Amino acid sequence: MSTVALLASFPESLINFRGPLIELLRARGYRVVACAPHAPPQLLDKLARLGVAFHSAEIERNEIAVFRDLLYAWRIYVWLGRARPDFLLAYTAKPVIYGLIAARVAGVAKRCALITGLGYALTGESPKRRMLAWIVGRLYRVALRNCTCVMFQNPDDLALFKARRLLPAGSRTVVVNGSGVDLQRFGPRQLPGEPIFLLIARLLRDKGVREYADAARVVKSRYQGARFQLAGWIDTNPAAIDKAELEHWVAEGLIEYLGPLDDVGPALAAARIYVLPSYREGTPRTVLEAMAMGRPIVSTDAPGCRETVVDGDNGFLVPAKNVPALAQAMERFILQPGLIAPMGRRSRQIAEAKFNVHKVNEVILQTMGLKPGPLPA
Repeated sequence: MSTVALLASFPESLINFRGPLIELLRARGYRVVACAPHAPPQLLDKLARLGVAFHSAEIERNEIAVFRDLLYAWRIYVWLGRARPDFLLAYTAKPVIYGLIAARVAGVAKRCALITGLGYALTGESPKRRMLAWIVGRLYRVALRNCTCVMFQNPDDLALFKARRLLPAGSRTVVVNGSGVDLQRFGPRQLPGEPIFLLIARLLRDKGVREYADAARVVKSRYQGARFQLAGWIDTNPAAIDKAELEHWVAEGLIEYLGPLDDVGPALAAARIYVLPSYREGTPRTVLEAMAMGRPIVSTDAPGCRETVVDGDNGFLVPAKNVPALAQAMERFILQPGLIAPMGRRSRQIAEAKFNVHKVNEVILQTMGLKPGPLPA
């Protein structure tokens, strides 16, 4: 029995983003092992029920810490030596960088990277972030020499990696449609009557959270009945929104903060319009879930985000970091409520045609060189 190893920086992503992929691998007869930082007991139970052998390896996600990063690479090397997988799929920055190098040394035959977005390290214009991008770029360049294939979630990220010469000559690259969405779990829901807008994201500046609050202030000054909900957790990332600023928005009456959610389905069902003013994404999973549930989208004309919205068809695209344009786009749904239902139906149709999780996972498996089979019902 061949073994597939998954390497991640968020343990929850193994269920939330890779759960259907794990189920497909198990159904095809593969043994699955996974590694991520410390997982809570309830997550370990879910992974065990899927037949996944889990290994914990701590990681410093938000900065380059040479000693701890080398220790993380060593732990991955030891884990791979014990698990002896035939295939490795690593995603997010440090698992890709250190996981691929460790896998090469450990003798893993097929080593695949999934670039799920550029993250803090490769974006931003400050001198500190440019220096960080230079360092991380060179780490990527070394790591991807050890790679069998590299998958991207949008063509802009692929173009950037090529422009910065982070990919070795002749490397095999594929663009996949994000992580896909479970069309049965996130089925169409009846639209509520109230004008409720929703953003679900880590509370980072780069997710456009501050623009969302500022645009809410503009819209609520004209339409007191409009509601703006926000879900997500305050991160340790250097670009995190300060807790005091979040509390100020809530006290001002701009934002209804829902906290971090284990299940986003009820919040999406209660909203009429989904909003993601992010500066850049891989392909945003929450947008796909909102589309599958039949919600129109307001997002930015930015890498990853533009893959989900046909402007004027299933929602509106606005320039990133542009509060007046974001407020105007949201206001259109208040002034023209007749747009909401047909745009929501188009979101569902696009999700069915382009982002079915089973079709996306089939492309991932074929790119990795894993055996094909019938798609799940």
